[in-house]
Amino acid sequence: MADPTTYRPAPGTIPTDPGVYKFRDEHGRVIYVGKAKNLRSRLTSYFADIASLHPRTRQMVTTAASVEWTVVGTEVEALQLEYNWIKEFDPRFNVRYRDDKSYPMLAVTLNEEYPRLFVYRGPRRRGVRYFGPYAHAWAIRETVDLLTRVFPARTCSAGVFKRHRQIDRPCLLGYIDKCSAPCIGRVDAEEHREIVEDFCDFLAGRTDLLIRKLERDMSAAAEDLDFERAARLRDDIGALRRAMEKQAVVLGDGTTADVVAIAGDDLEVSVQVFHVRDGRVRGQRGWVVERSDNGTDGDVIGEFITQFYGAQVDFDATVDVGEDRAHGESVPREVLVPELPANAAELEEWLCGLRGSRVTLRVPQRGDKKALFETVARNAGEALTQHKLRRAGDLTTRSAALTELQENLMLDQAPLRIECVDISHVQGTDVVASLVVFEDGLPRKSDYRHYAIRHAAGDGHSDDVASIAEVTRRRFLRHRADRDAPPPESGEVDAEPQTSAQPRKFAYPPNLFVVDGGAPQVHAAAAVLDELGVTDVSVIGLAKRLEEVWVPGEDDPMILPRSSQALFLLQRVRDEAHRFAITFHRSKRSKRMTASALDGIPGLGKTRRTALVTHFGSVARLREASLEEIAQVPGIGLTTARAVQSALGGDTVAEAGPESEVVSVESVVSETVNEAEMTVVTGDAGRGVDE
Repeated sequence: MADPTTYRPAPGTIPTDPGVYKFRDEHGRVIYVGKAKNLRSRLTSYFADIASLHPRTRQMVTTAASVEWTVVGTEVEALQLEYNWIKEFDPRFNVRYRDDKSYPMLAVTLNEEYPRLFVYRGPRRRGVRYFGPYAHAWAIRETVDLLTRVFPARTCSAGVFKRHRQIDRPCLLGYIDKCSAPCIGRVDAEEHREIVEDFCDFLAGRTDLLIRKLERDMSAAAEDLDFERAARLRDDIGALRRAMEKQAVVLGDGTTADVVAIAGDDLEVSVQVFHVRDGRVRGQRGWVVERSDNGTDGDVIGEFITQFYGAQVDFDATVDVGEDRAHGESVPREVLVPELPANAAELEEWLCGLRGSRVTLRVPQRGDKKALFETVARNAGEALTQHKLRRAGDLTTRSAALTELQENLMLDQAPLRIECVDISHVQGTDVVASLVVFEDGLPRKSDYRHYAIRHAAGDGHSDDVASIAEVTRRRFLRHRADRDAPPPESGEVDAEPQTSAQPRKFAYPPNLFVVDGGAPQVHAAAAVLDELGVTDVSVIGLAKRLEEVWVPGEDDPMILPRSSQALFLLQRVRDEAHRFAITFHRSKRSKRMTASALDGIPGLGKTRRTALVTHFGSVARLREASLEEIAQVPGIGLTTARAVQSALGGDTVAEAGPESEVVSVESVVSETVNEAEMTVVTGDAGRGVDE
């Protein structure tokens, strides 16, 4: 535990201007970013009596080893710079309002020739328009099922679409007129895109125009005595109205606003947001985060608005979401909050700059907006209650496991960061390793790493001990390189975001380094740490046979009770490392098997291999194709087609084994990366996130 007085700057050296400050730990890693109207006043408050500080602030200042600051011109510039640095450095003591991935959305792939409608979860992608988030996936499917009667857009996957195009026969939805069947040419690409755009307009709130148009068409059909068409249009209007009823009108006069409410205690706070567009609730989001300080609800609201709308505008700047971004992805005209933050005027100015027009930040006082705010507040309170019920046992269990590990392994402190290494191979081929990271007993997947073992390349056998030593050396050489790298210069600079500097995650060593194995593996890892002069990392091994814990220098293993929470945590870490290694090993083996199926065919290079598998979908279908069908692929002539047919019909395919039967396009493209390049990409410099 560091003494804050050892790095406290002299008060006279701190400017009184607005600015942004960073606390760094002993490894140079940024652990906290904050902003201030008066830097001297704000920074001085961190060096008051430690006992008077908030527990989270007290832990931060005792973890930090230095503080630096950047002076800016205005508080609005400080807001922007603080947001950019939090996003860039991901400080562990900053509260992060990460997007809730559990909510499904309706995605429309406008970047495809024939756009598709489907349920989607996860990060947004370029060229795809999103509606939601919805509370349940079935709500999206029900809405799509109602609307495809009126807007028969494609909902099938790329594989199904391609298959029906090849057989020239529509799917069931095409037969029942719930799809316009562009796969068989019933409509062309332009007509299908018009259908999809009408679908998007309806979900975006332009409902009255569409319904009035259908009513006019229905009347015209009835006057022409085309009663069958008039009946279909009548049913279509009914389907649209049923879909509209599912989105209740909560505010009149076409209000576009976000309603934010919070509920919390001294430790945690729940934040709920309802997105209201054209008077209707279009989406809902929720977060439960730790309360960062003894700040008021207004301070919490200020932090949330900065991070939430900054992230939304970052998304809008990189992804084309269309002219109407009325689904929570952009800044609305009005933001209703329970309490105005101290810097409300600066926040309004910042939001106006993001939106490009006037934005109002205010507290609802009466009427429909007040009633809706109370509903959102009840949702926030319910979310906090449910969170506490779910997490109470987990928090207690994790704390007990970390404390028990500290006591059994006689560590100086609880192992808040644990890293585990595992090796995966099949009889010495495709040897790979994984490194997983757990912080506070939970996986930190952004720090996971893959390693392609170098010493085993082409050996035909595997030495797990040598592999463990290699991974340990590469991991801590990276740690030493990052640790010795000069930190970014501090001082008075412009308020421009420093996007070139990246957080040095591996300059932060683990408290506990776990290897999958027994005494030989543990001794190999410990020898590497001794060689590199790393003395502040404890090493243990977990053997699978009896779940024995091996400690360097001990002849006998440590046996933890079967009911031990510490053993459960170690098993979970080890199993996660094993799963991550197996995933990478299968990927690497699949690429090698793909190469063995199509590699070595005269006249067949990377581009032609990709063209063949793209056209036929798999090597199995390519094998069944005739000579004329193969020759029709762009870039493939009769000579190459004969060579392909001969190779796939001979012993070459048989040697590849059954796993080469179905080969994806991505595998053929990825196969062109050679072994040396793979080692770099998946090694220390790579980021192997398993999402």
